[in-house]
Amino acid sequence: MIDFSLTDEQEALRASIIGFATRDLASDLGSNDHGGTFDREAWERCARFGIQALPLPEAYGGAAADVVTLMVAMEALGYACKDNGLLFSMNAQMWACQTPLLRFGTDEQRAKYLPGLGDGSLIAAHAMSEPGSGSDAFSMRSRATKTDAGWVLNGSKTFATNAPVADLFVAFAATAPERGFFGISAFLIEKGTPGLTVGPTLDKMGLRTSPMSEVFFDDCVVPDEAMLGKPGGGFIMFNAAMLMERSLILACTIGSMERGLERSVAYARERVQFGKPIGSFQAVSHRLVDMKLRLETSRLLAYRLAWLLDTGKPAELDAALVKLHLSESFVASSLDALQVHGGYGYMTEQELERDVRDAIGGRLYSGTSDIQKNLAALHMGLRP
Repeated sequence: MIDFSLTDEQEALRASIIGFATRDLASDLGSNDHGGTFDREAWERCARFGIQALPLPEAYGGAAADVVTLMVAMEALGYACKDNGLLFSMNAQMWACQTPLLRFGTDEQRAKYLPGLGDGSLIAAHAMSEPGSGSDAFSMRSRATKTDAGWVLNGSKTFATNAPVADLFVAFAATAPERGFFGISAFLIEKGTPGLTVGPTLDKMGLRTSPMSEVFFDDCVVPDEAMLGKPGGGFIMFNAAMLMERSLILACTIGSMERGLERSVAYARERVQFGKPIGSFQAVSHRLVDMKLRLETSRLLAYRLAWLLDTGKPAELDAALVKLHLSESFVASSLDALQVHGGYGYMTEQELERDVRDAIGGRLYSGTSDIQKNLAALHMGLRP
């Protein structure tokens, strides 16, 4: 028998997060979106509530939450918080930075950085993508050379989420280029390290409240203890982080889709045209049914994936499918919500067009939709 119910504790967590986000994360989002402003105060409120620390062990101030509970929390946050950029930045840190540090870091590294990342006093950025290697992440040109002083990094990164406000960078560079995938290593580099330069904030179509920039390494010297994991371990580390990121980075969009559906149904019932509520017209009602179908299939796929991860079962195929389905569903449902509202939905003050702009990013980050299809085909035995 399959039990789809949440535990009492998970239901209570969901309710408490919705209450918190409704009360404390209702910032001037329109102004922040227009100006591309990161809300550091909201980030710190989330940390005080315990969001960033949810996946961390209790020894580092965390809740040691299982993956299903994390899915519940992030869905609830997406339902009650409209700042998709803030949520994206938090997800980027929690899965792409905290995960490899927790799994592959030394006791000293974990004790030094994880408490601060959990309590909001530190922000981390993941530096992997380069101007010449986007989806082909491991064809990087950044190099790290061993010297008596430690490691010397040279190269550049782009599309580094949180970089303009980051205190810590999880950066990847080739330490043995001749070994290909297995010649990539990861480093923990603190803000202010000589040779590390963060470029100006990049101007984006959506997720504008999530700061992003280029990062440059020019003879950037870091000590041996700055290496995360073992030399050449970057490939395994990156894939482990991406499994968690693809699994959870779009969990918030389930909540966003539910909020958009509720708003659209209410509008379709109250908006009258030709003497009838527009929801009585088949063209509108079918659009709303499509939104409901995407919401429920997204939720089922996501929670099944969370269960697979919690039980230690293979999940790479499911992670690719979840990333693909949720990203495409959020785009389609955001467009449908705008269409239901007609000309009013096109106006910025209705805050529907922002969801459309933010949603499109989901088809690109953490591996494009095309890459997710390639990964799914690989795990289905269709690609070498």
